[in-house]
Amino acid sequence: MTLTSSTTALGGSSQQVQKRMTGADALMDALRRNGVEIIFGYPGGAILPIYDAVYKAEQQGWLKHILVRHEQGGAHAADGYARATGRVGVCFGTSGPGATNLVTGIATAQMDSVPMVVITGQVPRPCIGTDAFQETDIFGITLPIVKHSWVVRDPGDLASVVAQAFFIAASGRPGPVLIDIPKDVGQEEFDYQPVEPGSVVPAGFHRFPAPELSSIEAALDLIDDAQRPLLYVGGGVISAGAHESLKGFAERHQIPVTTTLMGKGAFDERHPLALGMLGMHGTAYANFAVTECDLLIAVGARFDDRVTGKLDTFAPRARVIHFEIDPAEVAKNRRPDVAVLGDVGVSLVKLFDLSKQKSVELRTSAWLTRIESWKNLYPLMTPPEEGPIYPQEVLLAIRDLAPEAYITTDVGQHQMWAAQYLRNGPRQWISSAGLGTMGFGMPAAIGVQVALPDEQVVCIAGDSSILMNIQELGTLIEYNIPAKIVIVNNHWQGMVRQWQQSFYEDRYSATDMLPGMPDFVALAKAFRVGGVLITERKDLRSSLKQALATPGPMLIDVHVRRDENCYPMVPPGKSNAQMVGLSNHPELSGVSL
Repeated sequence: MTLTSSTTALGGSSQQVQKRMTGADALMDALRRNGVEIIFGYPGGAILPIYDAVYKAEQQGWLKHILVRHEQGGAHAADGYARATGRVGVCFGTSGPGATNLVTGIATAQMDSVPMVVITGQVPRPCIGTDAFQETDIFGITLPIVKHSWVVRDPGDLASVVAQAFFIAASGRPGPVLIDIPKDVGQEEFDYQPVEPGSVVPAGFHRFPAPELSSIEAALDLIDDAQRPLLYVGGGVISAGAHESLKGFAERHQIPVTTTLMGKGAFDERHPLALGMLGMHGTAYANFAVTECDLLIAVGARFDDRVTGKLDTFAPRARVIHFEIDPAEVAKNRRPDVAVLGDVGVSLVKLFDLSKQKSVELRTSAWLTRIESWKNLYPLMTPPEEGPIYPQEVLLAIRDLAPEAYITTDVGQHQMWAAQYLRNGPRQWISSAGLGTMGFGMPAAIGVQVALPDEQVVCIAGDSSILMNIQELGTLIEYNIPAKIVIVNNHWQGMVRQWQQSFYEDRYSATDMLPGMPDFVALAKAFRVGGVLITERKDLRSSLKQALATPGPMLIDVHVRRDENCYPMVPPGKSNAQMVGLSNHPELSGVSL
């Protein structure tokens, strides 16, 4: 973290003739050189010089600025943009409350390893530290939740800082970086000299080494000897674009694959080897498999508590291989027998190539038969066609009607049902996993749709989560962003209610949303966004189909049965095999099947 830019040249800065300009104009030129075409943001006093430069950039035609209605919406939109494209997302906010409103979005990106550059305005340099109007130490506030950050005190540093910021955000394990720019730095004129992308990095930055061949050979030896191997795949495979190598290796060795919430899309869930998601609300067969496997091959995953359940019972019979780019994640929660450090994409390619150099003696036939029996015994629930609409029906309908859509979600029961029932390709599942940020879904959908205007984008929201950033309906309509928002509406804070029912003896404290529930369709129409209400099963598929096909943004409010719980569920402190909600499985039995 730096208050001024201290750099180490790699390839040298551009040798173009210096040109006199303001810091704000220099910032915009540096962003253009780093490939920025879209910025999500909200203006304010301290960042006004930069927004004046934004105006000129838009007039020149190379930049599109998306005005969000709240800075948190801007951070989530930049996050969605980055997850869908693999490019660095960019958002702006002013000083003080504008900057602090970005904090939740920054933390969301940090937890889920999303590349993002956040630029904040700051009070003028002489005012820093005086408690000036709208002064907040955003540099200090965000230290634990960024990869790197700067307060730029010299406009001459801007070009170098921006080049470093994009390099750091996208390198290694991706993540957010912050650039805080005092107002007078944006106003000051100086002799600007461009810095080309990738030509400078901060002093002390270390490039990740290539994975060691000896580690890959040791991993392959364990895989060849295993009879019950399991691939446990996280978001690192998505970030690395390693899904093809993963698929090829899994098929060659006939190894079943389970994914985390972040890893959805890394492996085709329609594939015979796919087990879907594991963990607290994972499929029963994925959780049984991880409990019974003799080799766990973790690829770009971090052994999160929502995956492992009671840690000392997670994969208790298994040796562990961990493919990981971040050394801090290795042995943090589970010590591996073999660790392969380096870019997961490079590691999987080398593993697959090494595998193809020798014959494979398949040992997993009995293991796959056992897993298939679990799939038959404990499938995900097929909702009955009686009474109020089941929330699972809504997701099944969307799966059929929008099979190729990019999906964003808010956080709660609807998120878990979406993870269980939807099938997504790489980068088509966009959900706040690590931080669990309510209000993420709609602004993230804005970012995805702006990035990919020709793709179908559907946000799966809850009636509580959607209210966290409902103001972004204004952004949808201003730019005619055709994302579709589907509210799975049970009039509760559904996941919290489920926990209160399960663990707090039905004491429903502050979770009933019905008394203050708005008419979402009327609210959408107040923003001039199209809306449709669905309350009857007979209308579900036809109304959804029509709404999804309607041009422009749409809000679809689907009223579902109020008290439906999300199962299977691993209770806190229990092993993954001790799931509740399985009709044929004794609750908390812990038996080995």
